[in-house]
Amino acid sequence: MTVSTPAQTSPGSDCREAFRAAYENRYTWDPGFSGYRGRCIWQQGDRSVEGRFEVGADLKAKVTGVDDAEVEKAMASQLWEVAIHRVRRSFDQVHGDNTFTAGTTSDEGLEVLIGGKGEGDRYRIKDRVVTMVHRHIHGTVVTIHTGSTTDTGSGYLSRTYTSQYADPSTGEARGGLSRFEDTFMPLESNGPWVLEQRVISTEAHGQTPASTQSFRFLDCSSL
Repeated sequence: MTVSTPAQTSPGSDCREAFRAAYENRYTWDPGFSGYRGRCIWQQGDRSVEGRFEVGADLKAKVTGVDDAEVEKAMASQLWEVAIHRVRRSFDQVHGDNTFTAGTTSDEGLEVLIGGKGEGDRYRIKDRVVTMVHRHIHGTVVTIHTGSTTDTGSGYLSRTYTSQYADPSTGEARGGLSRFEDTFMPLESNGPWVLEQRVISTEAHGQTPASTQSFRFLDCSSL
């Protein structure tokens, strides 16, 4: 089957197969993922906190040796958020009840308008990469723009991207814009790719000041 590219896709046409190609090009862990462990370091300004972590085969993240409950939660949250996106679920499992209609084309790629179960969600795709996500999640809207990716040889991982939460009815921002830079590495020679470092810079919003924090995950090994 020939998958339509954005340049070949006219507005209003079905673009399910083009979106499927981008979806299936994401990097995911092989079935049978056993989990991994290592050291974790959180840093913000001059403050640094170190502990140990473990991500189980069930994808649950456990951080130990950290006295600050908020830092412990933040470390575990980053590990869980990354792990949950590595789960391999078929396109039909996730998007079988959706329709995909081509919208406009920009430098960011082809706009994909979702109907059906995901009504109101939007994406953009370019060169088999999902470059923009606009999704309704638990009463809020999150919009993510991907700037660059890491090629694992078995699919891509987002490297630099922004994330913004907003009110779904008014579009008003909920919190400041966050900029992410993720560095990944493979465990052992042929092991799964895992997060080595994540830097999050969040713009000021209301009474909340701007901040930058980094998470490093070192000496990682499979369970």
